[in-house]
Amino acid sequence: MNTLLGIGSRIRHDEFGNGVVINLKATGYIVTFHDHGVKILKFDAPLTIIEAIEPDSDMVSLFDVEQSITRVLQRWVDQTEVVPLGDKWKGGKLILKPGRADLSQKEMPIDAFFHKIVMVRDRLRVLEQRVNASSIDDEEKVNIQQYITRIYGSLTSFNLLFKHQNQQFVGEKVNADA
Repeated sequence: MNTLLGIGSRIRHDEFGNGVVINLKATGYIVTFHDHGVKILKFDAPLTIIEAIEPDSDMVSLFDVEQSITRVLQRWVDQTEVVPLGDKWKGGKLILKPGRADLSQKEMPIDAFFHKIVMVRDRLRVLEQRVNASSIDDEEKVNIQQYITRIYGSLTSFNLLFKHQNQQFVGEKVNADA
C-alpha cells in the first residue's frame, strides 16, 4: 500500500477485521478494531482501504512534541521531580521486627525509605524509556513493557506513602498499544 491514510480512514485487515485509523506514528498507523482493540500497524502492512481520508498537512501533534521533549529531558537530565511524602508519615519510622526473639529490630526513617521507593520508580521510568527508544523488535518491546507494568503493580503497596495520587505507582491496565 503506497497511499498514506489520514485519521478517520476506514480499513480492513485480514487478521483483525475492520478498523479505523485513530492516529499516525513515525512508523505506522494506530488503528482501533471492533473485536481486537487498538493495534499499531506498520505503514506497509497489507490493508484493504474501505474509505481513505486525506492526511493533515501537519502530521505532528502538539501532544507528540510534548511527549518527545519530556522523554529527551528525562533521559539526559539527571534530575527527578520533587515527590513529597504524605504529611502523616513525616518524621515517622519504619520498624522491622524479626520473628525470632534473639534478633534485634531495625529502624529506618520513613523519609529515607520513601526516597528509595521514589528512586526505584524513577529508574523504572528510565528503563521503560530506554526500551521504547531501543532498536529491539516491537514484540519484544511489548513483552518488556508488560513486565515493567507488572513491577509497577507490585509496588502499588507503597502508594499510601505518596502525598499526591498522580505520583503513585500504577499497575496493569488495559494496554492500548498492544
